[in-house]
Amino acid sequence: MLVARALVLRDLGARRLDVAAAVDVLDAALTERRWWVEQWPDGAAFVAGQLAQDVQDRLLDAGVGRWPSCESCVDEEPHELRIEPELGPDPQWVCEKTGRPAAPLGAL
Repeated sequence: MLVARALVLRDLGARRLDVAAAVDVLDAALTERRWWVEQWPDGAAFVAGQLAQDVQDRLLDAGVGRWPSCESCVDEEPHELRIEPELGPDPQWVCEKTGRPAAPLGAL
């Protein structure tokens, strides 16, 4: 679980969003995912991607905005990266418009 937290925190920092409010969102999501892994131990391999999606959704709901934004599509309207696979090992950030991989989780 701490590895998953570190990966998401690294990506928050890469986009200068490693501020207290975003870290609080991360820690709240982590608490809920701990329960999820306790209920489904085999899901531990998928928790990093799930945690990133949780943080992404909560930041949007909190009015912080879309995170992380896609920085490789310069001619497009602003859009975000999404985690793929949605439930699987080795999550990566993928452009929601083009489907091109941007970076593995934790390597923005």
